[in-house]
Amino acid sequence: MHGPDSAGFIFGLALGAGVVAVLLARWLRIPSILALLGFGVSLGADGLGWLEPRGLGSGLSEIVELAVAVILFEGGLNLEAARLRAEARALQLLISLGALITFAGAALVVHFALDWSWTLSILFGSLVIVTGPTVIRPIVRHVSLTPRLATVLEAEGVLIDAVGAIVAAVTLQALVGPEADPLALGLRGLLARVALGAILGLVGGLVIAQLLRARRIVPEGLENIVTLGAVLFLFQAAEALQSESGILTVVVAGV
Repeated sequence: MHGPDSAGFIFGLALGAGVVAVLLARWLRIPSILALLGFGVSLGADGLGWLEPRGLGSGLSEIVELAVAVILFEGGLNLEAARLRAEARALQLLISLGALITFAGAALVVHFALDWSWTLSILFGSLVIVTGPTVIRPIVRHVSLTPRLATVLEAEGVLIDAVGAIVAAVTLQALVGPEADPLALGLRGLLARVALGAILGLVGGLVIAQLLRARRIVPEGLENIVTLGAVLFLFQAAEALQSESGILTVVVAGV
């Protein structure tokens, strides 16, 4: 039986509600994130109580990871290389100096305002540097912006997710790791994840592109399912080799 508490029911209802929310947002001409948040709150524990994410057990985090991988790959697909090169300076500053300022600022605020320990404050700072395409892109689509500003915002929303995932993982590893030199440990972890994500993403993206060009290999009509399967495989392969490298892998593959 697949009752209201079963994982299948929860997943199916959440997926169906999400589709309705997106359609409603399109009809009302509002950012889809607003409708999705509204449906989530209404159906969740603080609303009707029809959806209990904990009913998915350990599968919840895996479903979320795979969904994020698909979203960021799609975001990478929409980043045009020529536009990225034109705004390279602004993007470099946003995902480096901008991320560092957010990291340090958030850590200082929670440490002094909320009296958190330095360990928790630093970890919190590393977790809040992301903006994310699920928030930025729906807003950009509904606001009249110059092409340059729209490019910067959309690209930052995609790229900062990969940066944020790696920084958070490296920070946690450095803070709780057993080694005596946390800085060296953190730098090694950072370089390993960036190198693996960049290389595997580049190779995987080129392979997917070549597959889609070869009509004898991928028949017409199956491009989407082949791409989806390849992206999920790339993500899981990267995660198996080095945790938290999958996000960068799929972003690079998309680009």
